[in-house]
Amino acid sequence: MWEFWRRHKRKVYVSLGLCGSGYLLYKFYDAYTKRISELERQLADEQENDELLKAQMQVHFENIQRIANTMTLPNAMLYLSSRVAEELDLLHLTERLIKGKGQPNSLTPSEKLELWDRLKILSFTRMVLSIWAMTAISLYIRIQVNILGRHLYIDTARDLGGFQPEDADLIERTDEQQFLASADFLSSHRIPALISNMQAAATEVLRGKQLRDIFNSTVLHETIMQILNMFMSTGRPHHWVDYLMPEDVRFYKSVESSGSDSPNVSDVTKLDLLMVETRTVLSSSEFGNILDMSVRQVVDGLTEDINLQFGDGNLSGGIPLAKLLPRVAQISPQLLEEPSRNKFTHIIQNIPEVEVFFTLLYTNMS
Repeated sequence: MWEFWRRHKRKVYVSLGLCGSGYLLYKFYDAYTKRISELERQLADEQENDELLKAQMQVHFENIQRIANTMTLPNAMLYLSSRVAEELDLLHLTERLIKGKGQPNSLTPSEKLELWDRLKILSFTRMVLSIWAMTAISLYIRIQVNILGRHLYIDTARDLGGFQPEDADLIERTDEQQFLASADFLSSHRIPALISNMQAAATEVLRGKQLRDIFNSTVLHETIMQILNMFMSTGRPHHWVDYLMPEDVRFYKSVESSGSDSPNVSDVTKLDLLMVETRTVLSSSEFGNILDMSVRQVVDGLTEDINLQFGDGNLSGGIPLAKLLPRVAQISPQLLEEPSRNKFTHIIQNIPEVEVFFTLLYTNMS
């Protein structure tokens, strides 16, 4: 045996080494395959969760758009319509002109010309202001509900997932209500300033246009766009954002705490963050393009409607401005009609670029 061991011990060591190495390799391979299987299962679970999350987000996104169209926007549009009618009431002008027509001696020629000129300016001011305000409010409210909906969805997902940080800044009910209430900022606080600046633009554009001038659909379209472009280009960049929301995010805190003896408006809340994010979106070049595109589509639809409403006296052939003014003066209620019956809010909603813009805004999880 000793002689056998002496002769073959090297072979035995080599064999044992090979067996040990083989066993270790097997164990490593077995562990590796188990780890790969585990990673594949985790990947499959993550993919399934991702698909579920995407499906849930899509359903939530659609619900958010429905809330905007059926609840938030109708209330804001009703208030806007009443404020425009109140601030730009043309009845006193038309009544004086009608009275002057029935009683020729009640108005001098210069008084009659002045009344017609005021009616011309205010009719276009009211129509163009309604176009811009309706478009801007429609887009603003959808920005609001998409930003708010995204934050609420993230808060809910974190809570259900059990990994909500102790210091997480959740949206309180009061913040949510104040944030949505900001949709009425234009109607409540900025209508007079908007009227003044829109009227200045209308006055400048219409300065050389006489009541006997012939207007067709092309001239009407160009005139509306000239007023809008002059309004948008006057003042500092993105000046029109200040019509939609206060520049100081503490505005609503100040209003809310106005009855308090010692209001504290310095603390940054979720409402502040929501308002800052909203202003950032409104001030972006992407939203500027969306607003411009939406306004143009609305103006296209409006001039087409007015053209068709003249029937046999089709506007395509042209009519004197004096005959067009009554229709211009009456178009505002149609533009600010309740959204379910408002073809112009539907025009905005159905613009593909608008749909993409709000989808990206909602899914921005940064």
